[in-house]
Amino acid sequence: MVAVSPFGARQIMSLPRASLGFFPTPVHPLARLERRLAAQGPRPSLFIKRDDQSGVAIGGNKVRKLEFLIGEALARGCDTVVTAGAQQSNHCRQTAAAAAMSGLECHLVLGGEKPSRVTGNLLLDQLFGAQIHWAGEHRKGEDLPRLVETLEEQGRTPCLVPYGGSSAVGASGFVAAMDELKAQIRAGEIPAPTHILVASSSGGTHAGMVVGAALNDLDTTIHGIAIDKEEHGGGTYADWLVGLTNETAALHDLRKHHARIDVSLDERFLGGGYGVVGDLEREAIALLARTEGILVDPVYTGRVFGALLAMIRAGEFSEDDRVLFWHTGGTPAVFAYAEELAMRPASDT
Repeated sequence: MVAVSPFGARQIMSLPRASLGFFPTPVHPLARLERRLAAQGPRPSLFIKRDDQSGVAIGGNKVRKLEFLIGEALARGCDTVVTAGAQQSNHCRQTAAAAAMSGLECHLVLGGEKPSRVTGNLLLDQLFGAQIHWAGEHRKGEDLPRLVETLEEQGRTPCLVPYGGSSAVGASGFVAAMDELKAQIRAGEIPAPTHILVASSSGGTHAGMVVGAALNDLDTTIHGIAIDKEEHGGGTYADWLVGLTNETAALHDLRKHHARIDVSLDERFLGGGYGVVGDLEREAIALLARTEGILVDPVYTGRVFGALLAMIRAGEFSEDDRVLFWHTGGTPAVFAYAEELAMRPASDT
């Protein structure tokens, strides 16, 4: 049985929390990469926050959300968790592992059709014992309500974990993450970053970080790098993100209303769309691997790291800036995209 503990050092709320991950995750400079980029012109100081080392199912940022989402499921007496995502969803892989750790049955609704070859996150989903339901073009949870109803008819007590774990409860994991970062700054592990770059796709990570930064008086710009061109929640993703940020702020008694201008969402690096690997991602993955021995994934962190490189080369940061790349995990997807990653980028790294 996973231990459930109350939320947060501030005791603003009393949300149930399952102890799942290994926290705090490490934070450290990217010194070799800095020296490599210095040959191309002025560059900021670079740091990385290693949520790829969060401990559950090869790590990843979703563990932070799942501590609160699984905590809620256990507190409600649920025996099953249900969630959805793309075929190589990092969120679904970590949910399946968290459910196994917690003694809960797990059902995953995945976009696409059952493949002939199982690899990457999908292989891990199966190893963790998740029951897979294929949903064709529906990869964002459109079929979840029907599955929940079916499970209830079968006598189960399901907990619906939203797409990406992105609700105000799930986003609380990243409110707590900013508490963690503030403690690491105070301990001298990292100077206070002037900029933080992170993947922004279902919204919970980004929204929680914005709220957590405000609660901790962290004077930093959080750049959410958009990953997906599609709408979310029936409207634009930007509108969804602002709404979720305000819901999370209200849950944590932060008396600030966030408008679109308060939430930095950068949509310049969408490329061919969700899960489409281009030269930006290939170069970023190879460069970080060859300079720091760190892997980023083709869908999320590879795109964010590619955006960071492009922004540095465009002179968008000064030499006085301290830029933190928040590594949200995703390593298993590297194997599922082996053919795309084997292609050389336009300019050899």
